[in-house]
Amino acid sequence: MPVEVILPKVDMDMATGQISSWSVAEGDAVKKGDVLFEIETDKAAMEIEAPESGTLRHVTGKAGVDIPVGEVVAWIYREGEAVDSAPEPAAAAADTQQDKADAADAKLQPQPASSPTTAAPSKAAAESGAVRATPLARRKARELGIDLAEVAGSGPRGRIVKADLDAFSAENTAAATAVAAPGTVTEGAEDPGTASSDAAKVLDLFQEGTYELRRHDSMRRTIARRLTEAKSTVPHFYLTLDCAIDALLALRKELNAAAPLLSDHSTPAYKLSVNDFIIKAHAMALADIAEANVSWTQDAMVLHQQVDVGVAVSIPGGLITPIVRRAEQKSLSAISNEVKDLAGRARERKLKTLEFQGGTTAVSNLGMFGIQNFSAVVNPPHATILAVGAGQERAVAKNGKICAATMMSVTLSTDHRAVDGALAAELLASFQRLIENPLRLLV
Repeated sequence: MPVEVILPKVDMDMATGQISSWSVAEGDAVKKGDVLFEIETDKAAMEIEAPESGTLRHVTGKAGVDIPVGEVVAWIYREGEAVDSAPEPAAAAADTQQDKADAADAKLQPQPASSPTTAAPSKAAAESGAVRATPLARRKARELGIDLAEVAGSGPRGRIVKADLDAFSAENTAAATAVAAPGTVTEGAEDPGTASSDAAKVLDLFQEGTYELRRHDSMRRTIARRLTEAKSTVPHFYLTLDCAIDALLALRKELNAAAPLLSDHSTPAYKLSVNDFIIKAHAMALADIAEANVSWTQDAMVLHQQVDVGVAVSIPGGLITPIVRRAEQKSLSAISNEVKDLAGRARERKLKTLEFQGGTTAVSNLGMFGIQNFSAVVNPPHATILAVGAGQERAVAKNGKICAATMMSVTLSTDHRAVDGALAAELLASFQRLIENPLRLLV
């Protein structure tokens, strides 16, 4: 039997993916481990390798098209295997039997009446076996009036499960209606003729011809979903204080000036940024106040034994937080070089999954934009995130006298279920001590 090449699930939240480019063509000989194609997720681009040696045949995965996770995109025929029409996926036979049972069950169940806000189920797709779904998912779809053909499955071989229906329903994508919407649509935009009722209400407020519609990509949809979940389910608590950073700036200048040169005798081995000091200080503070280095679950508190700091990086179309693992144990120069490497590959969508998933906390720095202070959103499984503003020269009172000092405002957002106010205050005070006495970051 030929070997299936499927679209793998490379991200925890991934339901569909796009093949950005194929490295081999139909009929090419491939070896196990050769790169077959590159897949784009909402956060990264990853190279997918051949699972077996042989000849690539029946390439069905088109570049630039959303493909459900687990769908077969090609087959590899081993040497000597006869090449026939595209074989059925391994799970298809079992699915077909289940689909027949589901179709019979569907005939006995009353179908919900359609309404202007409810899409009628696609009976042909659901009963033909073209859409694979669990019996519970099919029953749920009938109850909600959802067309299974419109739902991306996250189960094996792209099979739709109940959780997919719940997510689909929550996003109100099943409520799409055919309404005419005025305006200009650019390439990649939603067709106004199929705009959701929510979009139609918004568009009605604006004069025709004064706007354009640009379709959300998978990254923007994921960001919207995760941040909505975070603000809806995580009780946020905020603490803000100011840190004097004159000593830090002086030490940074001295360390950068003393940086050794690489073998080319012109490039310094490191160039420290203020953010590198912040990452190190936040990590050391969490190591010191270990009860704040946690994640909340409904059953238990997860007490982390290392501090993995996510660093917010702006990339075209969104934001990603590559992770510096064991940041409390690393030198400033190691953190600096690692962040530069991670940020560079993040902007190219070249991060590996483990390089941006997880983490125990995060740092978001908008100081380079002149922002004085702001509050960031906690992104589970993190229980904390540190929002950093710009260093600004201000008039401060010191020893009964007014003098100039460079001050930086920081705001700690916490998941109040996991980190109480007093504990958060201890953590922020520890961070302040380290930032204002930066030599402690070197020992």
